[in-house]
Parts: sequence; structure tokens; C-alpha cells
Amino acid sequence: MPIEPLLLDVRPILASGGHPLAAIKSAIDCLAPGQALRLVAPFRPEPLFRLMQEKGYEAHVADRDDGGTEVLFVPREEQAAEASAIPSPLTWDDPVAHLDLSDLAPEAVKARVLAALEARAEGEVIFVLLKEEPAFLYSDLTSRRHGWVGNYDARGETYRILIRRGMAVAA
Repeated sequence: MPIEPLLLDVRPILASGGHPLAAIKSAIDCLAPGQALRLVAPFRPEPLFRLMQEKGYEAHVADRDDGGTEVLFVPREEQAAEASAIPSPLTWDDPVAHLDLSDLAPEAVKARVLAALEARAEGEVIFVLLKEEPAFLYSDLTSRRHGWVGNYDARGETYRILIRRGMAVAA
């Protein structure tokens, strides 16, 4: 089973007068091997297609009912084959710890999650509740070879993420 695509909605960034390129590059850097990026924008992001193609991704574009565009950037087959060695979240054990960090700032969330993972054995899973998707955490999880899968609750108010402790990285 493939990893759930990372969702990045750049409409709020653009609506506030900002430029989404830094957020997009950060999201790309946070992608796990074989993971797709789902980008939501108010227009078709043509310049991004070439950048993602150079990084080994194919673009699948869909027009949204609200007039915007949704693009799913999927890794090419050779990249997806590398990711198949990652255990599917469907095979993970039940979480050994539940953390409600929904009232903490990103820096504190990062410290608490990484500390909780360090205290776990390889393959153990933790469940974390947050107030928003932790894009700030993904590069740390990837560099430490941890797996994760997450989404918002039905009301869209709380982000839920399962994180599986990966192999210890040799120093």
C-alpha cells in the first residue's frame, strides 16, 4: 500500500499576499521515498511541472469545482519501487504511546515527538494529536528513517499522525 500523499494547499499563502515557493520546496524535501505530493492552488502551477519532472515526479492535473487546480505529483515507477521496501502502515503494530500535543508550539512538538521516538524500539508506533499538519517535522522524521501517516479528523480541527520508529541510523 503506498504512503498517503502529502497535502499542501497554497491558496491561503497566496491569499495573504505571500509566495508559496518556500512552502512547496519544504514539502518536496519532506516527502518520504515513494510518497506523492498533492498540491492545491487557485491556478495551474505551470513552472512547478518542470521542477517536479526533474526530481522524478509525474504530474496529474485536475480542475476543482471551486475554480482552482489540484495536482498530484507521483514518483516515477523506479522511485516507487524503492519505496516498496517501507512497511505499509496497515501492517504496523498498535501505538505504544498516545501524545496530545495540540496545544504546543511547533518547536515544542518537534522536541517531544523526537524524544518519544528515541525512547522507543525499532518498529514501535506512537500516535500524536496536533493542531495542524507538522510539515516542520517531516525532514527530521525522514532523516531518522521513521515512517508516518496522518490526516485531519472529520471536522478538520485536529491533525492525527501515526509515527513508526525506523531503523537506528549509524553514527
